[in-house]
Amino acid sequence: MDHDTDDRNGSPPSHGWRGSRAQCLLATTGSREVVAERLTAIAEQYALVDPAIDQWMPEGYAAPAEAKLGESLGFLTAEQRGEITNWWLARIPHANTPNWDLASTATIEGRRGLLLVEAKAHVKELSLEGKLSVGHPSNHERIQTALAEANVGLSASLPGWALSRDASYQLANRFAWSWKLASMGVPVVLVYLGFLDAREMRDLGPLLIDAPSWEWLVKSHARPHVPQSAWGQRIAVGSASVTPLIRSTPAANLGLHPRHG
Repeated sequence: MDHDTDDRNGSPPSHGWRGSRAQCLLATTGSREVVAERLTAIAEQYALVDPAIDQWMPEGYAAPAEAKLGESLGFLTAEQRGEITNWWLARIPHANTPNWDLASTATIEGRRGLLLVEAKAHVKELSLEGKLSVGHPSNHERIQTALAEANVGLSASLPGWALSRDASYQLANRFAWSWKLASMGVPVVLVYLGFLDAREMRDLGPLLIDAPSWEWLVKSHARPHVPQSAWGQRIAVGSASVTPLIRSTPAANLGLHPRHG
């Protein structure tokens, strides 16, 4: 993946971002044509991002906000945003829904869908933690119910799902939201993207070195909750599908990246 910046979006400022956050901002910095090409490459032949019609978040360092699919405009209709938020939460004020490292509309299987990316630049970014804050009890229980529905729905096509609120919650909510979107008729390509050799993360220990080790790491992390055969497979969900992929790309060397201003 080419991470060069251009004058329109500029070079990364000194915000202290690093790891997968910084790498995603670099990946979405540049002309619309260049960024769309990068996003299409992430999903290989499973999704096509068109610079003329598609939208993504973040949009480089100039617009670094991450997408919340129940709130961010342009990814779903108002009705769909309401449906997926009500499915996940009991509509308690100030409750949170998942932020996506990178989200883009795309053409998937000839129809409008979503490319969703969970990015990592170091093994320690893969969390085994359960839901960190109980929050309001009604939201806590609603999320448990939503995950149970996702397990049943996914297992109807491929047995063996065990998404959990109390372990590897980040993984669980990624797959659960992907399933729910597909159940609403929105096909999803869900990519676990590893940024290899992200040298600014060396203080945390060994880096992600190559594609085979990243694939092994993701599958090992997901094994208690996701069937091993799910990866690279189109999983039918009603009239749509979820396709989980494991991909990797060389990280930009942030320590050597030019800075201006």
